[in-house]
Amino acid sequence: MAQSHHSKAAEHHDQAAKAHRTAAEHHGKGDHAAAHEHSMKAHEHSENAHRSSKSTHEESGKLHGKK
Repeated sequence: MAQSHHSKAAEHHDQAAKAHRTAAEHHGKGDHAAAHEHSMKAHEHSENAHRSSKSTHEESGKLHGKK
């Protein structure tokens, strides 16, 4: 169970990193509109990663008898 939660969190982190890299590439090419779109997507993925990681941490604490 916990491994699937960890995998989901890792997937969100990977998606955020990819969107950040893509935003940087577009910014480097002067395509600021596309860079902004990818930055917004990166932010969304980062928030999802944070929520998923927090949830995984909380679930792990429950499994190990911590509050």
